[in-house]
Amino acid sequence: MTHSIQAPVAAATVTTAASARTLLAGAVVAGPLFLGAGLIQGLTRDGFDFTRNALSQLSLGGPGWIQVTSFLLTGVLLIAGAVGMRRVLRDGPGGMWAPRLTAVFGASFLLSAVFTADPGAGFPAGAPDARATSMSWHGTLHMLSGMVGYLALCAAFLVLARHFAAQGHRGWAVGSRLVAVAVIVGFAGSAATVLAFTAGAGLGLLGLAAATARLAGAYAPAGR
Repeated sequence: MTHSIQAPVAAATVTTAASARTLLAGAVVAGPLFLGAGLIQGLTRDGFDFTRNALSQLSLGGPGWIQVTSFLLTGVLLIAGAVGMRRVLRDGPGGMWAPRLTAVFGASFLLSAVFTADPGAGFPAGAPDARATSMSWHGTLHMLSGMVGYLALCAAFLVLARHFAAQGHRGWAVGSRLVAVAVIVGFAGSAATVLAFTAGAGLGLLGLAAATARLAGAYAPAGR
């Protein structure tokens, strides 16, 4: 009788763990996928210059659908990862706000796909060579969605740092806080060079991938 009760419970626990890891994998691959797609496009599209243009501008022009798809896919993967994060963290430190903030970050990518960036700095072909001095309504919404999304990501890192610290993973806690600071510094430096923005945003995506992979690796069913 006891064994017949315990077996289904153990099987359900293993299934739940596998489901959570699958969802977390979304956030693990989202950042590298987005950055890889941006790198390939940036190297192959005429007129794109990493020192002058933001990856968001790849949504413009004929092949822009590729970057729009990248935004959409990344957003969906990040939101899936947020669901997995909630299942893993549950009622522990950061269990409520880390997933919510990560979901906000994912949603910002969906909005960035809908509201495209403005042309400028010579991209796409035929755009003014100077940086745009004014923004369209969709360019403004694109910028705002990205700003809110990355602020949410920074907050998520601080919440995850609390989780890692509570688990005794001091290095991960410190690293999470440092990534949050680096993202903010990158955004602050974007007024001087777009490379600062790209570096900060990229570091945030890769940092989230690493932190989520750590959560997935540490998660195991009770009693396993």
